This record gives sequence, structure tokens and C-alpha cells, in this order.
Amino acid sequence: MLSDILKQQIRTIHQQLKASLPGYQPRPAQNKLIAEIASIIAGNYHRHDRIGLIEAGTGTGKSLAYLLGTLPYALSQKKTLVIATATVALQEQLVLKDLPFFHQHSGLSFNFTLVKGRQRYACIERLQQQIQQPMLFATTEHAAEQQPLLQSLLTAWQERRWLGDRDTLPETISDELWYSLQADAHYCSKTQRRHLHCPFHLARAEMTDSQVLVVNHSLLVADLISGNAILPPPEDCIYVIDEAHHLASCARELLSASAQLTDNGRWLEKLRKNLQQLQSILPDTALRDILKLDDAVSDFYAALKPIERNLVDYIPRWFTEKAQLEYRFKHAALPKLWQQQAELVWQSAQKASNGCEKCLTELQTKLAEQSKPVKNWYSLLQDLAYARQRFEQQQALWQLLHQEQREPAWQARWLSKEAKVPEQLQLHASPLSSSLQLENLLFSKAYAAILCSATLTALNSFDYAKRELGLTEHSGLHCVQVESPFAYHEQAEIVLPKTHCEPTDPAFTDELVRLLPRYLQQNEGSLVLFASYWQMQQVAAALRKAGFSLLVQGEASRQALLQLHAQQVQHGQRSILFGTQSFSEGLDLPGKLLTNLIITKLPFAVPTSPLEEALTEAISARGGNAFLQLSIPTTAKKLVQSCGRLLRQEQDQGRIVILDRRLISKTYGKAMLDALPPFRRVVEY
Repeated sequence: MLSDILKQQIRTIHQQLKASLPGYQPRPAQNKLIAEIASIIAGNYHRHDRIGLIEAGTGTGKSLAYLLGTLPYALSQKKTLVIATATVALQEQLVLKDLPFFHQHSGLSFNFTLVKGRQRYACIERLQQQIQQPMLFATTEHAAEQQPLLQSLLTAWQERRWLGDRDTLPETISDELWYSLQADAHYCSKTQRRHLHCPFHLARAEMTDSQVLVVNHSLLVADLISGNAILPPPEDCIYVIDEAHHLASCARELLSASAQLTDNGRWLEKLRKNLQQLQSILPDTALRDILKLDDAVSDFYAALKPIERNLVDYIPRWFTEKAQLEYRFKHAALPKLWQQQAELVWQSAQKASNGCEKCLTELQTKLAEQSKPVKNWYSLLQDLAYARQRFEQQQALWQLLHQEQREPAWQARWLSKEAKVPEQLQLHASPLSSSLQLENLLFSKAYAAILCSATLTALNSFDYAKRELGLTEHSGLHCVQVESPFAYHEQAEIVLPKTHCEPTDPAFTDELVRLLPRYLQQNEGSLVLFASYWQMQQVAAALRKAGFSLLVQGEASRQALLQLHAQQVQHGQRSILFGTQSFSEGLDLPGKLLTNLIITKLPFAVPTSPLEEALTEAISARGGNAFLQLSIPTTAKKLVQSCGRLLRQEQDQGRIVILDRRLISKTYGKAMLDALPPFRRVVEY
């Protein structure tokens, strides 16, 4: 329970923070958040089930509230506070602004660290090797051109102007060059003294002294799946999962697998040649491991070969049109031969992966003994690491495919190909839900967990989020809705213009071209959101012919578009941003940067992706209605997120125009409108 001493400590810190914030305005919603979060994690509502779902609207001061509601208690119980976010922007806000401010003015003694995956860090040893001996590295085709860039990176690291990670790079570099520099579990082992002070190992060392760890959702879930290789065990952690509406889909993605189904002979043959080279390099004691790996490679290819041969009969039936790039297995039912071979493929892939691991370790040890690097050893190391990664992909995929599916299936399975390389097929498997894994790995073990977001409810209910996250059986789950302090009715209005056709009508694009100029007035910052990239381009082309100047997503980087938009608005010019669904979340355009938001169409997901089709199929197989149970709640949440772009500060004002008549003509329209903040409504029907 929350002791009187801790309650008083929280009140005192709150007073200190308020006194340190210039122009602080009292926020009853923030006070409620702090009290509810502190009560949940202290076990006031349930002694063991300390989990909260919290929907907090824009402007409630959510970040400061959850820090104040969790950190004093976490320190008193010697628990690690793990804050997980979905976006880099929020991570940066926490690490560069919120946590330093809290640390300075709270009087609490704690350290905090931003935790990132190994691949986000450079290996300084590799960087130096590329500068000193560029021809040793197979990936540096433009070695001479890259030398000044590499040298400037090394200088920036030595002068502590660069932290050695990809997110703070002083200059932009290509993906290919970064891949040749990034830290690797084998090459960058801290058992070797020259790697002890590499960025990755320095960052991990900081973790051991930190009471607050900031991570992204992917790292959190990946670490839970791998058995807590990086973060402390869940029972020793208090979790704050911000932007929690992304967690379930992030987990599902990490629990999915895909691998190349055809044309595997090429890289397997290259691996065999590498093994022959290894025999002449490694000591005799490693010969047994090399031969075992060679056998595992043979077993893997022998297990996969019948499936590849089997494809000849199926491909014409599955891919009936030249433009078709995907084929989904209905009810996740694979051909019988594939199902029979699945266990053999994944077990042989696992053996081969383990064999690569052993040979990599042997080669790494041999490299460490050399005073001068040997030219082809580094490329051998990279080739072995690449092969290990390919085997890991095959193992993960066929392990999923080995699990039999009955109706309704709980997996989606499909084939895909690229238009440029149609002969190469990728095979995919994905669970339809991550709820069971999240419950088993996280919520059943965590000391406490707070999941918060501005959009956790769907149609004003937490039921959808509970099902998605695997929280339906948690009797102690505490759900809280905290309203935004914004005076929505006074600050903004929603306009529903009369339209002649629904967005499903082919004539709707022409109607958008006709209607939009009416709502794109001079001297204001506008954002127009489209549900279709194709439709956005069609409308943009037509409006440009009519004389409109537009900033269109995809024609420049997001950052460049936003900078240009800000410049135009600040100079009193009209600026119009065109964007798709990715612009409806995480886009912060306060004040005059956005006073006019136009939503062309309700953001229904078209069930054309294999995963969405499989979800619809599974709900129908259970006797449910996929449109009511899946599409409407998901769309309602997305609409709230889209409308959330308008008011970002308490003094902001503006207008939202929604050009989709289904909000009026369909029975679900009223429920969607009622789930939005209480803007003034202007209905022109």
C-alpha cells in the first residue's frame, strides 16, 4: 500500500515541480492521473494484480504525471522503472527534457538511461579498421570516397561530439555503410579489451547504475521473448508503457517470421565454400564443428528441396495473374507435404544456426590472436554471420508452420514475391493476436504495469484494448479515463459538409477536387489527410493545375516538408500539407502551424493484406461479425488520433472538416462522432 510518507513525498515533489515550471496552470486531470497511477502500482486496488489502463487526453501532462506516480514508489521498493514508447520523438522528449527536469527539481537521487538495440551502435574498432585498411572490407565499394566521412565520424567520437549511435550521427550515411560499421555480437565482444570502450558496451554499462530505463516497444517485447537478456526480470520492474495502443501490433510483428522459400541454393553453396576456407584457417580442434555444420547444411537443404520441387505444381494455381504479388493460405492450411516437412526443416535450420555460432566464435578467437588482420577473414566473418541470420529466419518460420491449425486458425500464412524478382518467393507466418504471449511474458509476471495513451478506448470502451492486450482475465485491472483540459467546444469545431457520394463511389475523387478549394483558405496552416496514397496524388495533381501550392508526403522527407510548412506559415503564407495515415499520428503542429484539419475519408483499413484477411476470416469462422468487432473499433480509434492533430496546446484553435458522409448516413456514424472530443458541430445535411 502507499504509505503516508510516500504520499507526502509525492505531494512535496509535485509542489517543487509546479514552482519550477514557468507559467504553470493547475491541472485537475494531472492530479487525478498521479493519484490513480500511484494507487495502482502500490496495490491499493488489488494486492497482486497491479495493472492499469489509462487514457489521458492531450494536454493532461501525462509524462510528468506517470513519473511522479511511479518513480518515488519504485525507488522505495528498489524496483527498476522501465518506460517504453513507440516513437523516437517521445523517447527523445523523455531523455532530453522530462527526465532531466524531473531529476533537477524533484530532489530524488536516480540515474536514467536510453536503452537501444546493439544494431543502433557503431563499433569503433570496425570504424578504425575501415580507415586504416579499407580494402579488407567487402562492402566498401566506394572506399576512397568514404574515407573523409569515416574520419570525421572517428574524430567526432574521440571529441565526444558523437555518442557512437545511429540516432546521433553528425552526418547522414547510407544503410550499407552503417551495416559495415554496426556492432555485432561476435566481432564486438566485450571479452576483448579493445572493445571494452565501444559505444554499445559503454551504454550497457550505464544500465547497471540506472533506476530508470527508457526503451522502445520493440526492444521491450524482443527482450521478453528472449528471456530478459537486456532488461531486468519483469517481477523486478514497474513498467510504464506509453503510446500503448501500439504494443499489441508491435508484439505480433516480433512474433511473426518470414524466410526465403526459393533460390536458397546460391547462399548455401557459398557457405559450403566458406567452410572449406575455415578448415585451412581454424585449428584441428575446430574440424569437428565445421564438419557438423556441413552435415546440418546438407540436412537443411534436403528437407527444403521437396517443398521447392512441390512448388512447380502449385504456383500456376496460386498466382493466376501476372500482377499478383501475394497468395494467402485460407485458414492457414498448408499443402500436406509442407506440413510434414516443417519439423525437419526447422530442426535442421536450428542445428545449422548453432553450427554457425560455434564457427563464428572459433574464427573470432583466431582473429583476436592475430597482430595483423588477414584480408579475407573479415569477409568470412560477415558471410558466416549472414548465414546464421538466414538459418535463424528459417528456424523461426518453420517452427511456427509446424504448429497445426484448426478452424478458426490462429495464424496467417502467405507467400509473397517482388515484381522485379518474381522467381524469388518469401513465405510468411504471423499470429493473429499477441494477447496470449503478452499475458504470459509480461502481465502475469510484472511487479506492476501502467499502460497509457491518448487513444486506448474504442467507441468509449476499454473492451477492445483488453482483448488485444490479453488483459480480459485480470480481475484487478483498473481502467481510468482522464479528460483533456482543453475547452474543445470553445476552441474548435467539426464541420460535416454535404457531399453527393460516399468514399466508396468512383466519383469521390472528383468530388474531393471540387470541395477541397472551399476549405483551403488563404493565410492558414492546413493538413489534409487521405486514406489512399493513390487518391492523394490524383487530387494533388488536379489542385496544382488549379493553381494551389502543395506540400505532398513522399515528394520530400517528412522533416523537410514540416520545416517548409513552418516557414511558410510563419511568413503569413498559406501552407497546405497533404498526407496519408502516417501523418495522422505523432505529428505535432501547434499554434498557427495547424488551424485547418481536413479528413477526406474515414480511415477504414481495406482487408486486402493477408493478415487483415485472415483476421476477418477467423472472426467469421467463430460466428462473429468482423466489420462490427474489428473494423469499426479500429477505425474509431484512428479517427480520434487524426482529430488529435488539431489542438496541441491549451491556446490552440481551429476547425476539422470531415468529408465522409458515412458519419451521417450509417448507423455507426453517431457512435464514432460521440467518441470524439466535444467539439462544436456544424452539420450541413
